[in-house]
Amino acid sequence: MEYIYSAMLLYKAGKEITEDAVKAVLTAAGVKVDEARIKALVAALQGVNIEEAISKAATVAAAPVAAVSSDAPAEEKKEEKNPEEEKKNEEAAAAGLGALFG
Repeated sequence: MEYIYSAMLLYKAGKEITEDAVKAVLTAAGVKVDEARIKALVAALQGVNIEEAISKAATVAAAPVAAVSSDAPAEEKKEEKNPEEEKKNEEAAAAGLGALFG
């Protein structure tokens, strides 16, 4: 997880996510660096819109909370949604994030 956190920290700071930058963050945090994991992380993030991935992950993570706290009218609305479309959205978000955990 610390590899992902380092990339997110760099992103939030407006810095480019490179192997050297990730290594510097991890080293500063006192983490034993695995060069292969850094290369895999940076390669997996190439072409990924991190802001979009974060927003999709937040939406997917919030869905179970909304389902637990919903009342009867909200349940009726939920049934009207297309289950195939929801599954595709969840799979797309999970696929994008799955690449980060490689």
